[in-house]
Order: sequence, then C-alpha cells, then structure tokens
Amino acid sequence: MLVEQRYATAPQQVPSMSTDDLRRHYLVEDLFADDEVRAVHSHHDRVVLVGALPRTGPLGLPGFAEIRAERFFDRREAGIVNVGGPGTVTVDGTEHRLEPTACLYVGRGAEEVVFASDDESAPAAFYLFSAPAHTAYPTTLVEPGGGTVRELGDPLTSNRRTLTQYIHENGVRSCQVVMGVTALHPGSMWNTMPAHTHERRMEVYLYFGLPEDARVVHLLGEPTETRHLVVADRQAVISPPWSVHSGVGTAAYSFVWAMAGENQAFDDMDPHPAAALR
Repeated sequence: MLVEQRYATAPQQVPSMSTDDLRRHYLVEDLFADDEVRAVHSHHDRVVLVGALPRTGPLGLPGFAEIRAERFFDRREAGIVNVGGPGTVTVDGTEHRLEPTACLYVGRGAEEVVFASDDESAPAAFYLFSAPAHTAYPTTLVEPGGGTVRELGDPLTSNRRTLTQYIHENGVRSCQVVMGVTALHPGSMWNTMPAHTHERRMEVYLYFGLPEDARVVHLLGEPTETRHLVVADRQAVISPPWSVHSGVGTAAYSFVWAMAGENQAFDDMDPHPAAALR
C-alpha cells in the first residue's frame, strides 16, 4: 500500500508558502486509483486518510509500518463513506452494503476489512478517515439519508445545503471521529459560511460529485492571512485546527467532512464573518 506522510504545520509558515508548497502540505490529489489502496498519514491529530477503489476485484485493508501496528484497527477507529458506485465493506466476515454516500463506522479491534464493488464499470470508491481510539465501539452502518439531517444556508446567498451528520455525539458513537456529508443544492456554490476555526480538532474535506472540468476554490489559513487551493473531484484538503475552511465551486458538488480531536460537539466553532477575512 502506498502511504504518504504529511507533517504538521504552524500558521506562521503559510504566508511564505508558494502555491506548490500549499498544495504539497494540504491538498491530497491522488487518493483514488483503480485496484489500489492508498493512504495519507497526517501528523495533525494522527489522522489517516485511505482511498480504496476496487474495480476488478476485492481489496483488503492492510496494516502499515507508519502506525506500528500489525492490523490497521489495532489501536484505531474509522468512518468510511462510499463516494462511487454501489459496493460492500466486509468487516471480520460480516458484509455491509454501502450505496453511494452511505457511511460505515468501524471500531477499534476489527481484524479484517475487505472492499468490493458491484460493477467494475461503475466501481465503488471508499473514503476512510481514521483516528486513534482508546476503546471499542460497535461497527455501525448508516444508510444514505440516515443520521441527523440539517438544512442550512439560503439560496439568496448561494449556500443552501443539506448537511447529514453520521458519526457524532448524538449519532453513531466513536472515540473522537466526527463525520458526515454535505450536499449543495442546485444553484448554490458556497459551503461552510461563515468560515470558522475550531482549535480543538482538525478537519479534512473530501470533495466529490464535481464534473471533470469543474473546480472548488477552497479557503485556508488564518482568518487575517487567507490563501486558497484549487481542488478537483475526489481530492481532499487537510485543514489544521488553526485554519479557516470554506469554499466556492464552479458547479454543484458535495463533500465529506471529517474531524478528530478533543471535542465532538459539532457546533463548537469560532466563526469569522466574511467582512473580517483578509
């Protein structure tokens, strides 16, 4: 399995970064490849991102040397969202069917995880977000449209969106992973307004559902020293706790948001109104 290391950064580093520097530190461009399992190990809260795209046959999730564990879930938990066609995730012999945008929580102690697609012409694309875990919670599937659904924003400000919380303090239990999916309504392009920070946890955005020629301009950095990344379909942005995170697209899109840290309260955030950004 291809594993990439991403080391933690401080806000003072951002002003001097070039575009290539920003992309190298915060943008994950190639997490999905046919018949491969790929991973990025971030030193922000020891998060691991995994992309699995089983086109012609099943793919197992291996352990890897960077986490010093025989099996991936020996000391970890994860949320898995399917951003491709229908497929299955089999955990220790129990098969879980994941339709597009379904979410599966896998608790600490799972020994064998296998990804599979129903149809190689439209393969599943499994996105896994993992953090260290101190105890075990049961593996739990949430179907598309399940979980806690929140309608946010306004068409007049182009940010009407449906936010679905899957793994959170009042939903599927976890040690520290918080995870869900946001879908922009037709005609809306802005996500996560007002932009905010939450010093108590890091976050990763995985954008999906974008046309091939469309892009999202994702804001990052301190509120008074913002930068941006231009992001394509199925690319992820690592957002440190000190960084704002918001974006606008050239077409409608969805994204998986996932967090890890010391506080699971979803609304624990420090807003930064647009007029205050620089």
